[in-house]
Order: sequence, then C-alpha cells, then structure tokens
Amino acid sequence: MIRCSTLSIQPAILQSSFYSLVTQRRTGVNDECTKSGIMSLMAQLEVDAGALWQRFAARFSKRDLLEGAIVAVAFLLYFGVRGAVIDRPEAAYRHALDIIKAQRSLGFFWEDDLNAWIKDRWFWAQAMNLSYFYLHFPLIIVFGIWLYYFRREKYTLTRDAFLASGAIALVAYWLYPVAPPRALPELAQQFDPNAPSYVYSFVDTLHEKLGYAYDTQSTRAFVNPYAAMPSLHFGWDLLLGLGIIWAFWPFGRGPTREHPEGVRPPWWFWVAVTVGIALPVLQIFAITMTANHYLLDAVAGGGVAVLGIAVALVLQRWGYPLAREWLRRVPLPGGRRLLVPADALPERARSARWR
Repeated sequence: MIRCSTLSIQPAILQSSFYSLVTQRRTGVNDECTKSGIMSLMAQLEVDAGALWQRFAARFSKRDLLEGAIVAVAFLLYFGVRGAVIDRPEAAYRHALDIIKAQRSLGFFWEDDLNAWIKDRWFWAQAMNLSYFYLHFPLIIVFGIWLYYFRREKYTLTRDAFLASGAIALVAYWLYPVAPPRALPELAQQFDPNAPSYVYSFVDTLHEKLGYAYDTQSTRAFVNPYAAMPSLHFGWDLLLGLGIIWAFWPFGRGPTREHPEGVRPPWWFWVAVTVGIALPVLQIFAITMTANHYLLDAVAGGGVAVLGIAVALVLQRWGYPLAREWLRRVPLPGGRRLLVPADALPERARSARWR
C-alpha cells in the first residue's frame, strides 16, 4: 500500500513541490494523493499571493491609490471621448485646408517642406518619430510620479493644469475637427480630387519608419484621427517643461519671488531650465516634420496649456478652499482629507512632504 507523503510547502520550495507532484503522477502514485498535494499547493499559492499584495499595498496610502485612480480615469475619459467623435472626415479635411490657407496668407506654411526634407533622411526621421512618441506620455507619467512623491506641494496645481487643458482640448476636437497633414492625401482622394499638389505630398513618417499607425485595430477605438487642433503634444510638453523648471526653482516658493543678491543658482537648476525649454521646442519640430500637426496647432496647443494653468490656479485659490468648507459637513474627517488633500490648499501646500 502506497502512502501519501506530506508535502511541506513553503514559498522557497514551491517549484520543487510542483516537480514532486509531477513525479508522483508519472510514477503511479494514486490520484487521491496527487489531488491532495495539488490542493495544498494551491492553498499555499493563495496565501503567498495575499501576503505579497499586503506588502505591496502597505507601501501606498489611500491618497496614493485615489490619485492613481483619478489620473487613470481622466486619461481613459480623454481617449474615450476623443475616439467618439471621428465620423466627420470631410469636415476635418475642409478645416485642415482652412488652416493651411490661413498659414499661407500669414507666410509660414512650411510643413510640406519640412516633411519632404525629413522623409528621405532616416536618422532625422527616426529622431523626430521617437521625440514625438516617447517625449510625451511616457515622460509626463514619469515626471508626474516623481513630482507627486518629491515635490508634493507643486503636484496638485501641475496635475490640474494637465487635466483642465485636456478637457478644453476635447471640446475643441468635438467642435472643430481637423485632419492632420499625414491624413490629407487619402482624404483628398475621397473629397477633393483636384486638390493642390502639396496636399498629396505628405508622408506619415511614424508609420513608414517606425511602423506605428493610429488606425490599428487595437487603438482605433481610443484615437481620434482628426484631433490636430489644438496640439496637446506641444501644449502638454509646454506644461511639462514649465513644470520641470518650477520643480527645481531654487528661489523662494515660486518663480515670482526675487532671489537674494549675490546668490547664484545651482548648476542643476540650469539643467532643468535647458530641459524645460528644449522639450516644447523640440516637439514643434517633431509634430510638423512627422506630418502630425500644423504650426497653428502648436499655437492653439500653447493657448490651451495657458488656459489649463489659469483653471488650476483658480481651483487652488478659490475652488479647493470652497470645496473644503463644503466638505466640513462630511461626518468622516478622513473623507475630507482624502477628497481635498491638504497640499491642494495654498496655505498648507508648504507642509506637504514625502512620506
């Protein structure tokens, strides 16, 4: 008679236990023993997974989790709404021609020449493609996480500027859809066969050189191909650059404070200034050379970014204090602190620190 051996299953020997079960199965140990061992293994795995989650969750406060949820929901809404207003291709094409006409009348329609110059130069095309793709959302996410943990007193205003400018841009996309230059050749074939030659000259360098396309099956539901005006690629990189400079501002509590005479800024501040200026400037070249935006889109994106900053300042100056007063009626003090954190209020932002 074969007895079931008791498996002592610990996290360090889960793998050996699994192999033991397989060996028992292959060597003819009865199914009752094998089933018992598998159940023990699964129970231990469940315990280990629970302990791992508890250790992970212990590193984050309720505010951390709420903040992550706010940003995640905001970006999902942004892409969801942006992708829900795509059924106006002819209007988007006509609006694009209007923008081109306005730029030509002002004397700075250079997008076709910039795109033509770069499309046959692999290095510069890839440099602009990578700048357009990676020096935007990935960098914003990394900076936002760093700002939240290490410059908490400046995080809420920066976050609100991004979210407010994104909301304003969504309204603009819905009211005034604009096709990007890379979409003009295809749209001209459908709606304007006699379009000027420069309309047919644009090349989508992201798709041709990097293999990335906005109309793939996996991204089609979340991407509005007619969201050229305003350019949040420029607007948000402008906010990102300003945020980097403000995060490392060494004089007082803000850029309006005068620095003491004879005190020279540290070298890392000038690095931050260089990066903060270079990001939006580089993005202007990236969005135009890759045929994703017009120069007027960048101007509109900058305007939207400024409006976002204004909304964020209004929220911090009046919105959050009023909300906190209203939330005093909430019976749970923890709920008040969670919904309107102390660092959202100007007079308390200075005391926020990394936990």
